[in-house]
Amino acid sequence: MSRPNSGRPRTRTDRPLAAGGRPAPACGGGTRPAPGARAAPRPTLVVGVTGASGAPYAVRLVEVAVRAGRDVLLIVTAAGRLVLREEAGLAGPADAPRVADLWPEDVRRHVTYVPAEAVASPAASGSFPAQAAVVVPCSMNTLAALASGRAANLVQRAAAVALKEGRPLVVVPREMPLTRIDLENLLRLSSAGAVVMPAMPGFYHRPRRLEDLVDFVVAKVLGRLGVAHGLDVRWPPGEPRA
Repeated sequence: MSRPNSGRPRTRTDRPLAAGGRPAPACGGGTRPAPGARAAPRPTLVVGVTGASGAPYAVRLVEVAVRAGRDVLLIVTAAGRLVLREEAGLAGPADAPRVADLWPEDVRRHVTYVPAEAVASPAASGSFPAQAAVVVPCSMNTLAALASGRAANLVQRAAAVALKEGRPLVVVPREMPLTRIDLENLLRLSSAGAVVMPAMPGFYHRPRRLEDLVDFVVAKVLGRLGVAHGLDVRWPPGEPRA
């Protein structure tokens, strides 16, 4: 994975990230529509990042989702910020991490970062118009909370909202080995309507780089959500696109 760009954003906000990580104007930035015209709304994908190893999956999923036409509401737990620091080079203090540095400007202007402690965020309500939610990576602690109906932080609450509103919820656990408790929690969550997609990259697409393995998992998650991602992980490898 490439190292983050330099900059000093302060991203403890519910507003989109502008260049350098500062809160974007209320309009969200970008090219203004012609007078009288209204830009088509982009569907919003909620992405929760928790304290399991696997931060590169989250970073890449956000990038691909944005370039596929989604806005992303990014919610990160305190443990998730530590993992992003170790595995993706997240910089800045714990209370104002430089999240915007993880992506180029064309991506970050469509990303709204909210710390998981901000439980009063609009994402805590079923009225928030999210298309779907993904928890990637999903720690066993978060998995246990979701399976038991707990909502102690915004990641857990946003996932619970997806379930109660009948929206897609994908959880991407990354842990091994799994205890019987973990397995029972996975079954319980799946029975409640979530899609469980462990971070288990395949090899039939003939990966040559670490990024190819990350793309495999990202493609599977976005494909399950119906997002046209453009990542070629099909079998047989090298088959022409339809």
